[in-house]
Amino acid sequence: MAGFAAGAAGLGIGSILGSPAEAHAETLTVTDFVYTCPLCGQKTADYDVLVKHFKEGHPEAAVPECATLTINGVEVKVQVEPHWTLRETLLKAVGLTGNAKEMCDRGACGSCTVLIDGVPALSCTTLAVECQGHQIETSEGIAADEKWRPLVDAYAKHDAAQCGYCTPGQFTVAKYIIGKYGEPTEEQIRAELSGNICRCGTYSRHVQAIQEAAIAIKGGN
Repeated sequence: MAGFAAGAAGLGIGSILGSPAEAHAETLTVTDFVYTCPLCGQKTADYDVLVKHFKEGHPEAAVPECATLTINGVEVKVQVEPHWTLRETLLKAVGLTGNAKEMCDRGACGSCTVLIDGVPALSCTTLAVECQGHQIETSEGIAADEKWRPLVDAYAKHDAAQCGYCTPGQFTVAKYIIGKYGEPTEEQIRAELSGNICRCGTYSRHVQAIQEAAIAIKGGN
């Protein structure tokens, strides 16, 4: 299934490392949605067909749950387990790898941070089924939005991505910071990013990139 925006390897999506000219945003094909019967393994591309299969082939078993999620502006219907977190669902069912990489998986590092209705949230501690009816935004969607292109360029210019593991979460919170403060101070940026851990120690580079991008984004509005 195509339509999920992507751009930049440090964001889990292309290469944000190197010069701004090398950073890019593009639409990539992601995992096709396939519904699978957990009892016999039968697969179908239609959830209603799966429901019919259960009623006819496994009448005493519970039909697998399906969640309708809006991710980067695209509404998708995915088969999920009740205990799946949003991080697991983004990776296993949707095929996005930016904020969905498995890091601490216990809400301690901030690498999996996404925006839910515009507010930062840890996808590794949020159940996917709780996100129905809400707007989910990942680093892929932000990187492909032309309005936020200056943020991609600034991260490339200041080499804020480094190894890239924590970058999706930092980058996602960066959008929130600029949206909240307009032209944030260093203190405001550091306070908002305090929950995002970077083993490479690029905190000062994030500050520089966010402040530079904020000015460019404000000028473009």
